[in-house]
Amino acid sequence: MATEDVLQAIPHRPPFLFIDEVVEESEDSLTAKRFVPESEAFFEGHYPGNPIMPGVLISEAVFQAGAIYLSKLLAADIEADPDLVPVLTKISDARFKSIVRPGDTLTINVKYKEKMGRFIFMNGSVQNQDGKKVMTVSFSVALAKAA
Repeated sequence: MATEDVLQAIPHRPPFLFIDEVVEESEDSLTAKRFVPESEAFFEGHYPGNPIMPGVLISEAVFQAGAIYLSKLLAADIEADPDLVPVLTKISDARFKSIVRPGDTLTINVKYKEKMGRFIFMNGSVQNQDGKKVMTVSFSVALAKAA
């Protein structure tokens, strides 16, 4: 799934889009990629001279991958009501294990845990291009009416 398909799956847009492509999908998981360019504006002020990607933005990449997974899982519901959008409803156990720097390529994985009512619970993880774990997190996403 290329960037154009990502744009169709979720409402996020640059400069707040942190998924470049989906590289693998299965019934219970999704894997995406994100190249972190040196030109990202947040690097100017987040540790000038020693640029580090903010953890909250690494987390956002995971949540966007979860939203893409949700859009596939609940495609029939979204087709029936196009005003539904994926929203984050819970974050827990976020753990940051290594730093992301300009030029890194992230592999973002989300895995389905369970569905309770309208909430989809997932686990997420991020690795860098060397296979080193960057972060792990548990979270939930649901569909909500757009404003």
